[in-house]
Amino acid sequence: MAEEPTGKAFRDAMRAFVGNCSILTVGDGEEASGLVVTSAISLSAEPPLLLACVNRTASAHPLLVKYGRFGWSSLGAAHQPVAERFSGFGGIKGAARYEGAEWETAVTGARLLKGAPAAFDCTVDEMIDRATHTILVGRVRAIRTTPGAGALIYWNGAYRALSDQESRAAP
Repeated sequence: MAEEPTGKAFRDAMRAFVGNCSILTVGDGEEASGLVVTSAISLSAEPPLLLACVNRTASAHPLLVKYGRFGWSSLGAAHQPVAERFSGFGGIKGAARYEGAEWETAVTGARLLKGAPAAFDCTVDEMIDRATHTILVGRVRAIRTTPGAGALIYWNGAYRALSDQESRAAP
């Protein structure tokens, strides 16, 4: 019988998947935090629900429980510095992750990234713990879009920008 794959082997194989890059923003003031997620997907259109997987060791995790609301902003081609800040590059933590970008306060009080291709103001609908992560289900309360913002993806261990012009040039 073959051995089960190690966590490292699994993570390395998952890097072959192209992930959409989004940030979840949560908390207020000095308690503000957030993280990059590449496991973000649509769950339902009626009612509008989103789903992401959040590591329970993430600093934002207890804030999702405490505040019950969050912003979900997809990242555009020009947002790699935002992704790096919310990934904690250089040891950046908490409220410092919001520096260097423009934000708007949405209906619930959550922050959305200005210029994001799509941004969703959400309330926590459900949190389901599985292994090391929580499956976060968010109910969409408001939507903001920015046409022409492109996309930021994560593939093979690196962020990569896609512009709208590249997508139109594809065969």
